[in-house]
Amino acid sequence: ESQFDMIKKLELNEEAHKELLAYCHKKNILFLSSPFDHESIDLLDKLGLKIIKIASGEITNLPFLRHIGSLGKEIILSTGMSNLDEISESLNVLIDSGTHKSKITVLHANTMYPTPMQDVNLNAILTIKEKFSVKVGYSDHTLGIEVGVAAVAMGASCVEKHFTIDKTMDGPDHRASLDPNELKELVRSIRNIEKALGSYEKRPSPSEIVNIDAVRKSIVASKAIKKGDVLSSSNLTVKRPGTGLSPMMWDKVLNHLADRDYEIDELIII
Repeated sequence: ESQFDMIKKLELNEEAHKELLAYCHKKNILFLSSPFDHESIDLLDKLGLKIIKIASGEITNLPFLRHIGSLGKEIILSTGMSNLDEISESLNVLIDSGTHKSKITVLHANTMYPTPMQDVNLNAILTIKEKFSVKVGYSDHTLGIEVGVAAVAMGASCVEKHFTIDKTMDGPDHRASLDPNELKELVRSIRNIEKALGSYEKRPSPSEIVNIDAVRKSIVASKAIKKGDVLSSSNLTVKRPGTGLSPMMWDKVLNHLADRDYEIDELIII
């Protein structure tokens, strides 16, 4: 069958959209749908969708972009097959039409199903974020989940991934889609990465503070030292635990006179 016939067979009418909206509301899932014509834009607007997804193929469709931009909704703009100039032009159209830039998320994407790993170019996420100062995401058409997880680590605030209940079903997308168990694993992995990213501050974490004394070292006597002896590299060394003078004070300790006797391995005090 032709692509048109295949898509026509899968077309969802207004009642189907309403049914899906009701089910998503019941399950606390945000309902999304991508329009491909002006009538569909009007339908989604009428249904009260809070976010409109613009597919990659529409990024150069000026009247289409103006229509969506005029609604002032949250927008997810997919950028498969496009370059930076085309992204810039489409963003300008959406913004000039009435949508604030803060409401736009730009998805880095590759439209090949499945996408070869060498064509993923995740670094483009960083380029888009830096050049346009917008929220970025990633539309993942690779096999597996690792690229989507990596995208989150690189700053993607949302990840699009095709989902199927059976990869052997008819149609071009199922092979590059996730089954239910894989989708659960993707979500679990992304949530872990979100936790792992943390803050930009470098400091000991609460879980590792308890290790500091046990793992770090202190300045100790390497042999018996008598009161009045000169502290030197010949009678000092560093050993665990780190409950005494830090080895970073080594130079300050050298040449001091011992103010008491020390046994071997005893912590030095000055």
